[in-house]
Amino acid sequence: MKRSTPQEAPEVQVETSGQLPPHAAGYARDKVRAVLGQAPEPVLFARVRLARTANPAVERPVTAQANVDVNGRPARAHVAGHTATEAVDLLQDRLTEQLARLAQHWEARRGRMPVPGSHEWRHGSEPTHRPDYYSRPVEERQIVRHKSFSLVRESPDEAVFELESMDYAFHLFTDADSGEDSVLYRSGPTGYRLAQVHSRPHPAGNVAVPLTVSELPAPRMTVAEAQQRLEATGFPFVFFADAGTGRGNVLYHRYDGHYGLITPAE
Repeated sequence: MKRSTPQEAPEVQVETSGQLPPHAAGYARDKVRAVLGQAPEPVLFARVRLARTANPAVERPVTAQANVDVNGRPARAHVAGHTATEAVDLLQDRLTEQLARLAQHWEARRGRMPVPGSHEWRHGSEPTHRPDYYSRPVEERQIVRHKSFSLVRESPDEAVFELESMDYAFHLFTDADSGEDSVLYRSGPTGYRLAQVHSRPHPAGNVAVPLTVSELPAPRMTVAEAQQRLEATGFPFVFFADAGTGRGNVLYHRYDGHYGLITPAE
């Protein structure tokens, strides 16, 4: 079988906000379109959001986010820069990494190559590209986004793939082997950590990624109690078992200084 040839890139939608140079939208469109031309499968949709905050306290005021659909498989990249040009260049680099992972995924599905080893999942300088958190006073913070959906049943390796392809800070899912609601996140420069509602310290089967598993069960609490813990610990998110349902939830800090809440759909 022949390797997939480069696909014709679609038109890239660009949305802008804040004070940006006149050339910024066109620059973002050209840079992202150049990357999409090397996608392993047809790109069905591509959108870029480019924004500059007016807050002078933000060190990297320009954020750039790309969302693409590669033949039904989503990918996402989210970065921040000192200028619009820097942010777009970082976005191009990050999106190139995301599409390379998708290429590995497609090749593996076709049986052309084995599942990637742990060295291929290293995220290196991941924290450096992310936007800065806005330091909003605690008394002003609210849950401004609540997402509820059926959790995907997958293995830890598949969860890492989702985490990296979508450029998430964490990924909430249901472990396919144990049936436990679980959260996976980065740990150290090259590893990942798994926490579950009821801890299973030794996942069944072979795990390709460098993974450690928390031995502690998720604390059972209300959303209000989770908010208190989030502020007390200073962590970017809190994984907890809902006091009413017992299902795994995640309360997290958003970049705008407010909170987001993710819950499983019953």
